[in-house]
Amino acid sequence: MKFSVSLYSFFSAIRNGELNPMDCIAKAKEMGFDAIEAVDFVMGCPPEEMPEQAKKIKAEADKHGLAVSSFAISADLLNGQDGSGDVAKEIARVKSMVDIAEILGAPRMRHDITMGQKDSPRSYAALVPQLAESVREITEYAAGKGIVTMTENHGFFSQDSERVELLYNTVNHPNFGLLCDIGNFTCADENPATAVARVAPYTRYVHAKDFIIKSYYDDNPGEGAFQTRAGNYLRGTVIGHGNVPVKQCLHILKAAGYDDTIAIEFEGMEPALTAIRVGLANLKRYWEEA
Repeated sequence: MKFSVSLYSFFSAIRNGELNPMDCIAKAKEMGFDAIEAVDFVMGCPPEEMPEQAKKIKAEADKHGLAVSSFAISADLLNGQDGSGDVAKEIARVKSMVDIAEILGAPRMRHDITMGQKDSPRSYAALVPQLAESVREITEYAAGKGIVTMTENHGFFSQDSERVELLYNTVNHPNFGLLCDIGNFTCADENPATAVARVAPYTRYVHAKDFIIKSYYDDNPGEGAFQTRAGNYLRGTVIGHGNVPVKQCLHILKAAGYDDTIAIEFEGMEPALTAIRVGLANLKRYWEEA
């Protein structure tokens, strides 16, 4: 098993000027990670500068003996990134991000699917054939570069285990798989263990994440929390400090034969460096015990 950390986990420290993206790579090595996960918006540059920034990140990772486990990007294959509905333009942009993944030396790239339709909404199942066609075109391009593409249970609309399973089976391409984020299922009010059991056979990469969960009927916890699709409250926290059954989810993945890379994705209010360090210690222990 290899352990990675998403650069997104350091975002609060980057935003307040404590670290820059290159500093995060050195910190990841210091903490005992095997790899880092690059994220488009954390790279901190406009699109035209991303190839050069990717080269710098790759060089810094190489310097510290770290792999780049994956590259995560935003996308909307229904509305287009600019909301214009120009799907062909969005596919071309996502393909250009595959080129960035190649520069990074990342064997995988995760892209969003869509946030859903705002006008004349249609069900996820009704949109899947159209979405799958775009996903298939992207993954065929990526396959030529030896890069696996993935969707993640992310973004509320494409979040449930049944939905991402349906998309996976409709795309039906050997180069396309699922990124299983064990915490994100709670955003769709799913039981994480049940959801992970559904998608484990298709999982090509894992995000470890924890949330503190409060019912809609509890008091609103205020700053730092957001609401699920059904109105419950979530706040990101240190792995092991929340309500996500992390060890149970790891047990399910291990039983399904998963033995590749798990990346921490922290998005809580705690100081990032402390949260990542404690989270990694807990994650390694849970994996051994699972």
